[in-house]
Amino acid sequence: MKFTPFARARRLAAGQHAVVTGGSSGLGLALARRLAERGLSITLLARNEAALASAAAQITKSVPAAIVDCRVADVADRAGLEAALEFLPRGIDVLVNSAGILREGYFETLPDSDFRDVMETNFFGTLNSIRATLPQLKQSGGRIVNIASVAGLTGVFGYTPYCAAKHALVGFTESLRFELEPQGVRVQLVCPAEFDSPMVDALDRTRTPENREHTLTIPKLGIDELADTTISDIDAGHRTIIPGTKTQLLVAAQRIAPALGNAIARRRIEAVYTDPRSRS
Repeated sequence: MKFTPFARARRLAAGQHAVVTGGSSGLGLALARRLAERGLSITLLARNEAALASAAAQITKSVPAAIVDCRVADVADRAGLEAALEFLPRGIDVLVNSAGILREGYFETLPDSDFRDVMETNFFGTLNSIRATLPQLKQSGGRIVNIASVAGLTGVFGYTPYCAAKHALVGFTESLRFELEPQGVRVQLVCPAEFDSPMVDALDRTRTPENREHTLTIPKLGIDELADTTISDIDAGHRTIIPGTKTQLLVAAQRIAPALGNAIARRRIEAVYTDPRSRS
């Protein structure tokens, strides 16, 4: 077999089939709607049946001709996930791994279970989804799109579980592409900053002040801008996608001048910092 490490996946096109995990809300739903607008048939996968039905209704309201299938499964449950993806009516051309959860808080007070839960969903859930769909993706010469985070490229106060899982996902994705691209499967990585979503809305009610200040170093993106940019960059074949000009500049600055980036972050955190020892 000829080694072609930079083989290009087909462009997103009508008639293809995309599986979107975490497709009942947030970025997963926004991406699924845009894929449907491009003429792809969609299989949404999430844990909540009612939320999936609502998501499918939103897509078909926006795209009346859309073909949308729903499968109830938890990506952290490999056996359940594989069962849910059995007997799909068509092959798989695109896998979007958008399922994720978030835990935030002071490391000293977060239970070990939070770290395990986040890793099981955000990292192993992605691994499980790829294992379940890889034979069909190889057959179609398709693509895998892993939704990580800027938190997978740097550290963030209060995000010890989340950053750990997203850093693992970034390393996994960058390694996986060397293995799968010679077999014709494109592997793409998306690293957005925080954006408007139900998960972030819930976090806003409880997040620590230090986390709030640190994350606001990068302004939130609107979900529509994020989804439009992501779809455009997926279609262009970009291997690593960082949506938003400001986010790209800040990530580049962090890589080129980490001392400056760390100084800015520390200054924001110090303005609201409370020593854990005083809280205890």
